Amino acid sequence: MALLNEMVWRFLHALLYVQRALLAWFRVHIWRWKRAVLGLLLPLALGFHNPKKTGPIGKRTSRRVRWGADGRTLEKLPLHVGLLITEEEIHFTDIANLVVWCMAVGISYVSVYDNQGVFRRNNSRLMEEILKQQQELLGMDSSKYSVEFMKNGTDKQEHQVLSCQSVVKVLSPDDGRLSIVQAAQQLCRAVEQKEKTSKDINVTVLDSLLRESKNIPDPDLVLKFGPVESTLGFLPWHIRLTEIISMPSHVDVSYDDLFGALQRYAMCDQRLGK
Repeated sequence: MALLNEMVWRFLHALLYVQRALLAWFRVHIWRWKRAVLGLLLPLALGFHNPKKTGPIGKRTSRRVRWGADGRTLEKLPLHVGLLITEEEIHFTDIANLVVWCMAVGISYVSVYDNQGVFRRNNSRLMEEILKQQQELLGMDSSKYSVEFMKNGTDKQEHQVLSCQSVVKVLSPDDGRLSIVQAAQQLCRAVEQKEKTSKDINVTVLDSLLRESKNIPDPDLVLKFGPVESTLGFLPWHIRLTEIISMPSHVDVSYDDLFGALQRYAMCDQRLGK
């Protein structure tokens, strides 16, 4: 009887896993199908009202004006947006597009994270892709939306295009729980060396120490891409009050997808523990 119960339990567990996998698969593919249909119908609809063709420069200018205006229409705009990628396959061009769009609407800080450290290992490739897409999407106006990349650990400037308006930070699991452990060890050493007493250590002191190591504000909004229902170690100390919005995939993500998420954030009521 016990063996039969165990077999039934395992069967139900496997069935639940298959169900979740199928739901995640359908959610991503239905989302892509809807986007494909909209991509075909929307240009046709707009074509009847705006038959005039514009060149590449005109298109870039139109997009830039629209993106800037979109940012100003929002009731609140996040200062810092985190891009959390839970998918195994990473498309650098799509991530670069997200970063550039964030810059264009007026977001000052963008952090990019995956729990496998792919972005950390390919930091230079991500930088090059962002600069490439910045030129591609913004054209002659790219200098007005300049970006600064920050090295991990020291948080010093690594690359900058003219005057800095947006900061991009590449994060990995080492910046999460490990940084908390290191901060705790630092405080313990301070007590051991008589620089502090145990009564001096509290949440405020630890919080201050962790913020000094990051040198950027806490994320106001985290966009989680992929079917995994977890933040996968993304800055656990810094996202206590962060709004988290899940999106099916970062692959082929559009500006409208991003702006839709920003609209959701602008409309949400953050009570901050009240």
